Amino acid sequence: MRVLVVTYQFPPVGGAGVQRMAKLVRYLPEHGVEPVVLTASNPSTPLRDETLLSDVPASVRVVRVPTLEPGYAVKQAAAGGAPGSRTLRGAVRSAASTLLFPDPQVLWLPAAAPRALALARGVDAVLVSAPPFSQFALAPWLARLTRARVVIDYRDEWTTTLRAGHEQSATARVERLAAALEGRVLASVAGVTTATAEFREALLARFSSLDPRRVHVVPNGYDPADLPASAAEPPTDKLVLTYAGTVFRLTSLRGLVGALRRLAREQPDLAKLLEVRLYGRVVPSEEGVLAGGESLGVRRFGYVDHARVVEALASSHLNACVLDAVAGAERIYPAKIFELLALGTRVLVLAPEGALTRLAERHHAGDVVAPRDEAAIAAVLARHLAAFRDGRYDRRSHAVDVARYDRRALAGRMAAILRDPSAPTPD
Repeated sequence: MRVLVVTYQFPPVGGAGVQRMAKLVRYLPEHGVEPVVLTASNPSTPLRDETLLSDVPASVRVVRVPTLEPGYAVKQAAAGGAPGSRTLRGAVRSAASTLLFPDPQVLWLPAAAPRALALARGVDAVLVSAPPFSQFALAPWLARLTRARVVIDYRDEWTTTLRAGHEQSATARVERLAAALEGRVLASVAGVTTATAEFREALLARFSSLDPRRVHVVPNGYDPADLPASAAEPPTDKLVLTYAGTVFRLTSLRGLVGALRRLAREQPDLAKLLEVRLYGRVVPSEEGVLAGGESLGVRRFGYVDHARVVEALASSHLNACVLDAVAGAERIYPAKIFELLALGTRVLVLAPEGALTRLAERHHAGDVVAPRDEAAIAAVLARHLAAFRDGRYDRRSHAVDVARYDRRALAGRMAAILRDPSAPTPD
């Protein structure tokens, strides 16, 4: 079977969201599927990671077409500027969110649409993965003009992404328009995949005409090939807590930093034993949360390539997985949680009750605490630090039933859906 995979974000674009399609393309051939990839040649994204190109087999054809978007640095500059221009910037952003509907990456479609149509005429199925959600607009068109089965893949929930926003939120009008477009897309495709069962249930509740047999859950996962054969031991004079990932509204570290301040006030002898390492981009709106963090033992390394991040996580005493108390967060989980489970180190999950907390509890990942409960977070940290001080700290998570999230197995699940989107998929 030949499948066209349409994804705006693809290596060498960096970040955790890229890996879902990159790993799928890597392992689909093992399940009898020949993928062809259509992606952007000049994506307007903040991160680049050349090492992720190693996930793409040389035998896979990757077609790259340009977007008309300005570079990411230009977009950031337009969002910045002097404080006195804040009103003007807000007006510009509001106009842009209306004109560039449903997102700025719609400027990729003039080049992507004709190429997608040409490629889709030579394949058995098309998989369109989002965000950005503008590329979902290709799905009804391809379904109507070709014989290929069209499946759309939600890496994230559309409405949650709009409301949480990485650096800016959509207007109410854009939300309404997006919901209408989403309904038309869903009515036209042969199948749908979501990253969590909770989002599948919410999608079926919002769109009652959607056939449940065509909506499947394909979670994110981990690749055993990415896990280090051996990892350096963490330091003996500090307990290292590591967080890896972009820090934005949905993953704000506000509660964690507040807990660090409380711990420093109430138990300073324990607090000085803690070192918090942050790997990843921090969006401008979250910079204030981390102000003064150095005095609390926070070290920032910025974005580093995926292999180095995995090594850093494997060499920590404790790793954090965070979702802040944002509407819709209860239906999602960061893709990084699966690597954390596979590494076997203890995990501190800071999240509202929902998909992530249930996943962590089901697999015995570690402590689970509400993301804004500073007192409870500080108490958990104090317990870890006391055990570390007394020489009885065990950094193993004892996680269970993790192999089901192996990227190879998940590629097989997706291959089955692409062959027959109406057939049941095993849990």
